[in-house]
Amino acid sequence: MVTQPKGRVVLVTGASQGIGRAIALRLARDGANVGLVDLKGDKLAGVEKEVEAFGAKALSVVADVSRRDEVFGAVQQVEKGLGGFDAIVNNAGIAQVKPLADVLPEDLERIFRVNVDSVVWGIQAAATTFKARGTKGKIINASSAAGHEGFPMVGVYSATKFAVRALTQAAAKEYASAGITVNAYCPGIVGTDMWVEIDERFSQLTGAPKGETYKKYVEGIALGRAQTPEDVAALVAFLCSDDADYITGQAILTDGGLVYR
Repeated sequence: MVTQPKGRVVLVTGASQGIGRAIALRLARDGANVGLVDLKGDKLAGVEKEVEAFGAKALSVVADVSRRDEVFGAVQQVEKGLGGFDAIVNNAGIAQVKPLADVLPEDLERIFRVNVDSVVWGIQAAATTFKARGTKGKIINASSAAGHEGFPMVGVYSATKFAVRALTQAAAKEYASAGITVNAYCPGIVGTDMWVEIDERFSQLTGAPKGETYKKYVEGIALGRAQTPEDVAALVAFLCSDDADYITGQAILTDGGLVYR
């Protein structure tokens, strides 16, 4: 079991549900104090109580991660409120199912602001804080199996996740001399509300019965089941730990054997 040093402070974006919630709970279980960042303040309150049930401290911050000033503000609030800052998990993201021929400028702007811009702001805010504190730190970004292989109907989503891999590699090289590691995790087919939305959209576009697209992709997983948010959280917990100190610039697939690189 990977154990976080007691008192380590980790900020998780998109923490109100799904993978973000699972990451926050796993980190709390392992001994870390957790800053919870999301737009859905009502849901954050429940996650905060769940984190505290593990004996960890939690601090909720309502913020729009696509806005640079709000990300910097969230990091400052977490650092001050929890008395430290050791890692950031840039988890927040949205999906988009649309044929490339139908993609509009506003579609591109929205998904890139949430999936890519937020990662840039998170990297900047975390690195600035680590340097000011004179400490090493860890930056962990959400990519995807679709960041290793482009899939039809989710081409723009795939592009944002390829971009996260590029940012992860560049940041790892830029910040290594400061002792800051930067890595990404790449989930596959996870049983969350996001995949419910993806499946419904595929149904609308292709005429496939609801549940059919999800079933098709799950059948392509070597381990024979869909991924759980806890599967993803286990990798993120490792990347937050001292055991991952010599890993940087990597985008690690955690998809049960769907995409191979």
